Amino acid sequence: MEEELRCPVCQQIYSNPVLLPCGHAMCLNCALQRQCPPSAVTVRPDPDESDTSGSDVDKLSVASETDSGVVCGSGGSRPASYLGSPEPAALALLCRKCGKHVYFDEHGAYNLPRYRTLQKVVDRYVEAKDVVLKCQLCESSPRDAAVLCEQCEVLYCEPCRERCHPSRGPLAQHRLTEPRAGRGGAPSASARHPVPCSCPDHPGQPLVNYCVDCKLAVCNSCVQDGKHRGHELQSLAVIAKAHKTDLSFHLQQLTERAKSAADYIHQLKGLADVVTDNCAEFEATVSERCDELMELIQQRRHQLIQYLHSTRDDKIRSVKQQVSQATVRLQQTNGLLMFCIEALKERDDSAFLQISQMLTHRVASYDLMWGRDITDQSINPDLDLSLETDTVRAAIQQFNFIQMKPPGPPTLLAEECTAENNRLRLRWRPHPTSHHDGFIVQLNDGVGFQDAYCGREAHCLITGLHFNTRYKCRVKGYNSTGDGPPSDAVSLRTTDVAWFTFDPSGRHPDVSLSRDNSSATCDSFESRVALASVGFSRGTHYWEFSVDKFDGNADPAFGMARAGVSRDCMLGKDNKGWSMYIDGKRSWLMHQDIHSGRAEGGIKAGDTVGILLNLTAQKLTFYINDVVQGRIDFGGLQGTFYPAVSLNRNVAVTLHTALEPPVGADC
Repeated sequence: MEEELRCPVCQQIYSNPVLLPCGHAMCLNCALQRQCPPSAVTVRPDPDESDTSGSDVDKLSVASETDSGVVCGSGGSRPASYLGSPEPAALALLCRKCGKHVYFDEHGAYNLPRYRTLQKVVDRYVEAKDVVLKCQLCESSPRDAAVLCEQCEVLYCEPCRERCHPSRGPLAQHRLTEPRAGRGGAPSASARHPVPCSCPDHPGQPLVNYCVDCKLAVCNSCVQDGKHRGHELQSLAVIAKAHKTDLSFHLQQLTERAKSAADYIHQLKGLADVVTDNCAEFEATVSERCDELMELIQQRRHQLIQYLHSTRDDKIRSVKQQVSQATVRLQQTNGLLMFCIEALKERDDSAFLQISQMLTHRVASYDLMWGRDITDQSINPDLDLSLETDTVRAAIQQFNFIQMKPPGPPTLLAEECTAENNRLRLRWRPHPTSHHDGFIVQLNDGVGFQDAYCGREAHCLITGLHFNTRYKCRVKGYNSTGDGPPSDAVSLRTTDVAWFTFDPSGRHPDVSLSRDNSSATCDSFESRVALASVGFSRGTHYWEFSVDKFDGNADPAFGMARAGVSRDCMLGKDNKGWSMYIDGKRSWLMHQDIHSGRAEGGIKAGDTVGILLNLTAQKLTFYINDVVQGRIDFGGLQGTFYPAVSLNRNVAVTLHTALEPPVGADC
């Protein structure tokens, strides 16, 4: 609390504090010393404690500060000595805390009201703490105060008293007392300045009312005199109690804040030990990882040296082999040379001519052989190896800490992002200097971005989208600290109409596919289901089945199904399939094994069965050779629906897609 009890000018415990219009306090003597003509006051910007209504606050009257518990000893809401603008002012004072100015007439700071509440707090604090008051006239390093002049209201040390307050002349009449309040019977500040319980304009009249408009305590005579006619008056005790209650409420809130702040500071102090422990633990991890890397380097070094020794042994072995071969050949050559020399000594010309061509040919062959062997089979003693370390050096340079914060935005590779039917294939490059635990892909079809993929891979395939729709795609990374910012969006558009085939993974094993998965047959006597490779969730779509083979006893079913439909029974037997099953004479509609909509007319080989799916009107219409055969209303359903068919033995169909509906169809 001592900080609140120190004057911002002299930095000492307040002595005779006065209240400034801005709400701050100052020793009376400090205010008298700092007041000066308005032209000498240096204007400076308001610091943090100032507000945006600075000029208005400066113009508030001294009496307006009474809502903080100070009662001005003047009869009006604005003392005549206080001036709201600098033009007619004789003196001005700058608040040391907030930089606002106060303007006075010739009486100066004596016009400021005494801060009685602060003085009482100071007196209690000084008495409880036995604080030594300091001289108010020492320019630096104030000495302990020796006396207090009750008339000057200034604390003096002995040297300053001798110099500034000699006991002669008019000053001899001043009363000098003990400066320490409550000690040695000396009067305290509250005793020297009694609380004015009576009205200053009507002595002896107690202050019992409070004028809300003037913000001033008044007596009954002030009310009767008409000075506050038309003003809102309240009981002084009631308004004081209300203000105390309000202050107590805010103090309670501030106390809770202070408790929270104390707990927070305690946690912060404990964080130092946690940081030290975490650093030691991470240091051990770094050392372990570095040891692992050095062990890998040692292993690789051993492998490289082994390979080097193996290469050396291979070269030495080759050299020894060539030496052996060359030695044998040299012996043969020497033998031939010696034989030829002896042959040259032959005196019988006919005998020499008998072998001369043969010897000449052998010598030429040996000569050619030596030239070829020496040229082709020479061994380079140098090892045809080089140690590539640039990549490792670059990797070591990148061996660094990764700051654990949300990852930066990835980069969508627009040239590798494609749209096919109602599927989007996306690929992106992660942020190069960020740590990722995974990625989130978001799509926007005009109603806002929604999550469509979450995983660790840097690519994805998103299916089941709407046809003829433009999607804005973006991706963001995430790790244990949170989600990072998204990438720039890439715009892709799905195809206008659906092109699809049978899905090999969506069929029963008894169903066989051919013609690039567009034709289907079945070898089972039981009905088996096959789904198409594309599902629909919005719009109108039309596809056809051409009947390539049909036995009049078979009963294929055509329609649509959800992805989880049963594959080992007729389409429409469960609650995930809707179909029209038909034979050679008639047809029925079926869903959840409920038969309805019997219609005459069957199919034969060469006929065409068309299906029109209108997800807007939620109707499924069946055609035979472009003539309506039946319709199913499935209102209230949402989700993805796949074209489907169920077949049994002796039936073969071919799927045709990307078609326009029949003329006159209800689209």
